[in-house]
Amino acid sequence: MTKTILSTCLAALLLVATSSPVTTFGAGSGIPAASKPEEVGLSSERLSRIHETVQRYLDSGQLAGAVTLVARRGRVASFEAHGVMDLDSKTPMRKDAIFRIASMSKPVTGVAIMMLMEEGKVRLTDPVSRFIPEFKELKVAVIKPGYVAPQVPAGQRPPIPDYYTVPANREITIRDLLTHTSGLESGNLGNRLGDRIAPRDVSRTLGDQIPKLAEVPLDFQPGSQWTYSLLAGMDTLSRIVEIASGQTYDAFLKQRLFDPLGMKDTAFFVPADKASRVAGLYNRTPRGIEKGETPSWLATKTFFSGGGGLWSTAEDYAQFAQMLVNGGELNGRRLLSPRTVALMSSNHVGDLYTGAGAGSRVQGMGFGLSMEVVLDAVKANRRTSTGSFGWDGAFGTHFWVDPTEHLIGVLMVQTPGTGITRDFENAVMQAIVD
Repeated sequence: MTKTILSTCLAALLLVATSSPVTTFGAGSGIPAASKPEEVGLSSERLSRIHETVQRYLDSGQLAGAVTLVARRGRVASFEAHGVMDLDSKTPMRKDAIFRIASMSKPVTGVAIMMLMEEGKVRLTDPVSRFIPEFKELKVAVIKPGYVAPQVPAGQRPPIPDYYTVPANREITIRDLLTHTSGLESGNLGNRLGDRIAPRDVSRTLGDQIPKLAEVPLDFQPGSQWTYSLLAGMDTLSRIVEIASGQTYDAFLKQRLFDPLGMKDTAFFVPADKASRVAGLYNRTPRGIEKGETPSWLATKTFFSGGGGLWSTAEDYAQFAQMLVNGGELNGRRLLSPRTVALMSSNHVGDLYTGAGAGSRVQGMGFGLSMEVVLDAVKANRRTSTGSFGWDGAFGTHFWVDPTEHLIGVLMVQTPGTGITRDFENAVMQAIVD
C-alpha cells in the first residue's frame, strides 16, 4: 500500500514538472543564473506575464509550444518551456528543444564576417569579386516600360515580366550583402530569375552554387534600395567566409563561434540522437494550425546556408546574444571587439530601410550589418530601447539585444506570422523595475 501511494505521488510530481512552465535557472555555461529576478532589476511577479502572453496564443490555437529566455546584467532571469512539442503526441515542450531558426542564421553569418574583418582578411568595402571572380561584371534587370502583368487563375504565378538588362553601376560589396542593399535575388523578379538561371541545389555545396548566382541579374543598382535577400546574399557571404578562412563554413562556425560560446546544439543539421528534441513545425490555415514538413532546403548535410540553414535551441542562441550585449565577449572568450559590435549595430542604410515585406520606409528603424536596429523607439512603436538590435526567423523565432538595459530576449516558436514577437518584447520590458 505504501509503495502504491509513493508511486502515485511520484507520478503526480512528474506530471507537474513536465506540464508546468516553472522557471529553472542555469541556462548555460556562458550565462550564470540569477537566484531571483530581483537581483537583476526584474520583477518575479511581472515576469510571469511572459507565460501569460504565450498561454493566450496557445489557448487560441495559434501555437503548439514555445521556449522563452530572458537575461539581464549577465544573468538568466527567466527560462521557460510552454505548451507542447507536438500536438498529436502532446509531448510537453522541452527547454532544450531544437528549432529551425531560419533567418536568425543571418546574424551568425554577420559575426563570422566581422571576425574575418578584424583579422584583416575581409573589408566591408571589398567587392565580392575579390573572392568570387564571377561577380566582376553584373547586370541589373529592368522591367520593360508599359509592361502589364496578365491575369492568371488564382493560385498560379504570373509569367516572368518582360525585362532587359543594363550594366551595374558598380560592383556589389561585402557591406551591400550584409545590409540587403546588393539587389542579389532581392525581389520577385530576381528570385524567379534565380530559380530559372541558378536553381538552388542543396545536395551540392556553397562552392558549387554561389558562383552561379553571378549569372542572375540584380533587382536594382547596388546601394540604391533596401530589399530583403532571402538567402542568396548571406549564402554568398558564407562562401566568402570559406574562401577567406580556408575552412568549410560549418567547420568555421563550430571552431570559431559555437564551441567557444558553448552552443552545443547549433548546427546545419540535427544528428539522429537529437531528433527527438526537434519541435514540430506548424503552418497557419483557416482551420487553425496544421503540421508542416521541414523544407527541403533544410534537409542537407552539404549546403551550409548562412542565410537560413541553422538549427538551434533557446539556450544556445542566448549564448550568442549575450556575447553581443557584452560587447563581443562571453565567459572569458572574446570573439569581437566592443567597437566592432557597435559598428554592427549601427544604421548603415540611411533612410532606405523598409523592413522585410513592408514595402515602405519603417519609421524609427534602420539596418546594421545583418540585423535591424531601433533608431527611435517612440517613432518605431517598439517597447525595446533605442539602440536595440536583433532579427527574426521565418518560422517564428526572434531575438533582440538591448545594450541600454544590458538585456537579451530569445523567443523560440515554430509557427510563422502569429504576432507574438512584439507581445513577448512587451512582456519582458514591463518586468524591468530598476
